[in-house]
Amino acid sequence: MIKASLKLQRIAITAHPKLPEALEELTRIADYLMGLGVEVATGLLTDEGLHERIRAGKFDLLIAIGGDGTMLRAGHLAGPSQVPILGINQGRFGFLTEIRAQQWHEVMPRLLGGDYRLERRMMLRADLQRAGACLGSWDALNEVFVGRNQIVRPVHLVTEVDGRYLTTYVADGLIVATPTGSTAYAMAAGGPILVPELRSILVVAVAPHLSIDRAIVLSESSCVGITVHTDYSAVVCVDGQPSIELSDGDQVIVRASEHNVEFVRFQDPGYFYRNLTPHMNQNPSTNNSR
Repeated sequence: MIKASLKLQRIAITAHPKLPEALEELTRIADYLMGLGVEVATGLLTDEGLHERIRAGKFDLLIAIGGDGTMLRAGHLAGPSQVPILGINQGRFGFLTEIRAQQWHEVMPRLLGGDYRLERRMMLRADLQRAGACLGSWDALNEVFVGRNQIVRPVHLVTEVDGRYLTTYVADGLIVATPTGSTAYAMAAGGPILVPELRSILVVAVAPHLSIDRAIVLSESSCVGITVHTDYSAVVCVDGQPSIELSDGDQVIVRASEHNVEFVRFQDPGYFYRNLTPHMNQNPSTNNSR
């Protein structure tokens, strides 16, 4: 945890464009803050003009209104610029958000008074290489997935750690995740739950066939290389964003990113388990949890 000492004078507020209630909340929060003399800029997650100003470090804080997907996109945007994020939940799970929509009136005085902490979470960096050339690089807050596309056939994934051969997975895919991502796709694939502030890299196979079926937790300094061998379509997907098609022999290299994401927290460190436990026996995305 990092003790907050930053005086918040310039705040950006963004919201998921398809959540009408989030847009209404954005307006209410902006009016409240401007009434207190805070410099405020607003825009949707799709607002490139706001993106450029955040990337340029023009703000002291980003308030993101939506669900965990909104928080992931906010992390990609604000992490490289070291702009902290306060998440206000308008989604279902709220693993990454800090407060419910109805709570913001209660916490704004604490926020503006500096009565909060910053929780730093690591990101991953994924590089796609083909025939020795780098075709692209991406940062991930949750995970990097390498595996099959639409055809239901396993792919062969030759996996190395720090340049040393680990194993060849025959599987639907391989997830390389952060501790933050351990409660996302990696957990659904049977991986362990890691405390989000750990600095570790998690490797989990998806539906492995006669291959290693145990998750592996690596140190932050590790580098994971995944070479794809398949006669069918394969992809790499970063944090659930649109997939990039891979060719036979392509390699995806994943390591810790130089960037981190900082989340504003008002709760004590035990909040993670309090938020996680209620979801373990019911999935709110089904809309019929009991």
